[in-house]
Amino acid sequence: MASLVHLVVENYNEFVETRDPMVDSWLFMKSPIPVVSILLVYLYFVLKLGPQLMSKRKAFDLKGVMIAYNAYQVLFSLWLCSQALKVKKPVQILSSTCKNPSTNKEFQEVLSNGAWWYFFSKIVELLDTVFFVLRKKQSQVTFLHVYHHAITMFFSWGYLKFLPGEQGVVIGFLNSLVHVVMYFYYFLSALGPKYQKYLWWKKYMTWIQLTQFCIMLAYLVFIIAMDCKLPKSLTFFFVGNVVVFLYLFSNFYRKAYTKKHSVVQDGPSTSNGIVKQIKTN
Repeated sequence: MASLVHLVVENYNEFVETRDPMVDSWLFMKSPIPVVSILLVYLYFVLKLGPQLMSKRKAFDLKGVMIAYNAYQVLFSLWLCSQALKVKKPVQILSSTCKNPSTNKEFQEVLSNGAWWYFFSKIVELLDTVFFVLRKKQSQVTFLHVYHHAITMFFSWGYLKFLPGEQGVVIGFLNSLVHVVMYFYYFLSALGPKYQKYLWWKKYMTWIQLTQFCIMLAYLVFIIAMDCKLPKSLTFFFVGNVVVFLYLFSNFYRKAYTKKHSVVQDGPSTSNGIVKQIKTN
């Protein structure tokens, strides 16, 4: 344990010294106060204030808003994927030396710029939970849902602020690609009951998430096994986070589709509610 802590501190200090100070001039990046404030307001609203305000109110009809919001998320997620692919010097994860190209200024600028927009997308995605509350879908505000949104947003900020590394390109690309599929599903669902027949693949949404985490974990294990010259503290952080998400989503799938398979077949509204609980970003 002492060796692991020493490893994290050693790499942390290295990247604090070499990181680009330009990042501090970007929105929300100078200090943790804005992002912590957003996180606290989010948690307070979705867990306490929002449910209290809506307890004696009629649920808001947000059909038009949901259609526009999900369409935006699909397009924005596609754009984020394109940002990962535009790096002129791709991550050398398959070479025997696992070189660290982040010392290249041009690469670092593209990496940091893409990371900020990824972080920004996580702030916008907090609206997912807000919409649940306003539509009086509090049962869908699960621990998995809130934890995933909160931790992803907060640590996306920390990644950009302190430890931007090439691992984030792969992780961000996979996550954004999954979000293209997920938000397209939610877009079709928001269009109304007549589109339910096109949502037969709702059960596989969790499979897609689990596959994403398995690929991420395999990639990170490869980095560790090859002793790649990449930020080790960042790699270990990603490993821990991916393992936690892998457990949570596996547990959700077991409860929702293995133990309660009959619930999935009760009808469009019930099954749609179950699927909505896995929504993350």
